[in-house]
Amino acid sequence: MRKQIILISLLYFPVMLFSQRSEVGLMLGATYYLGDLNPSKQFMMSMPAGGLVYRYNFNYRWSIKVDAVFGYLRADDKITNPDKKERNLSFRSPLFEFSPQVELNFFKYQTGHRKFKFSPYLFGGICLFYFNPQAKYDNKWYDLQPLGTEGQGTTQYPDRKPYSLISFGIPFGLGIKYSPYKAVNIGLEWGMRKTFTDYIDDVSKTYVDPEILRSQKSPMSAILSDRSEVLHEPNSQRGNSKSTDWYSFAALSITFKLNFADKSCSAYPKKISYPKFFKNKKVIPQNFPQ
Repeated sequence: MRKQIILISLLYFPVMLFSQRSEVGLMLGATYYLGDLNPSKQFMMSMPAGGLVYRYNFNYRWSIKVDAVFGYLRADDKITNPDKKERNLSFRSPLFEFSPQVELNFFKYQTGHRKFKFSPYLFGGICLFYFNPQAKYDNKWYDLQPLGTEGQGTTQYPDRKPYSLISFGIPFGLGIKYSPYKAVNIGLEWGMRKTFTDYIDDVSKTYVDPEILRSQKSPMSAILSDRSEVLHEPNSQRGNSKSTDWYSFAALSITFKLNFADKSCSAYPKKISYPKFFKNKKVIPQNFPQ
């Protein structure tokens, strides 16, 4: 049964992709991070981001959207978290996201429709993303995950395993849609991503004895683990492991409806005229729900 469902899905996807209900386009915007190095400042140290978007419109209210986003995340204690500026930690990370989402329009909406051409909307879904935190030292960037800056991979902390650079998140947010032309949709949205990792910034638990890092990992691991002027005591708090990291993506998008010139197949229900014979009959049109 499972194989049959997968086969049907694979066969149906190309039909859905190239149907008149589909839209494809581009997104341009910015990403930013929230976590141990930036607990609450929205849009602080934002980075440019962009991507591709595909949307399938079920009806006037509901759509499925799939995003593929590329951007960067960064933070610096001295800028985004002045209360911890003595800690002197900072990072940057590339970000690759793949995210299927569901959209709910507040009003009836159809790309190219003369009447239903504007609506706010809500969206939510799930995302799979890749990250790779890096820190700069002597004008050179170092990947932090292999260094095990919190004792990952050392005999002193056998319970601390190297964290994965691929994780899941829950995207949700709101936006607005507007269709100025027959086959064009312009959107503006802002969404948050609640992630299931606390290591986008490479900061989560406690400081480790630099001698252990130097002997079991590398000298650079000890240097980048504690970048304060006065070194912290081993096992003192370095980050907050009780909460995971977040990131956000705000973007302007433009999408184009496929097969918009095909008048033989309407993307949405139309008003149907019936012969007089059916005038007093209860008829259920075989159209998609509104």
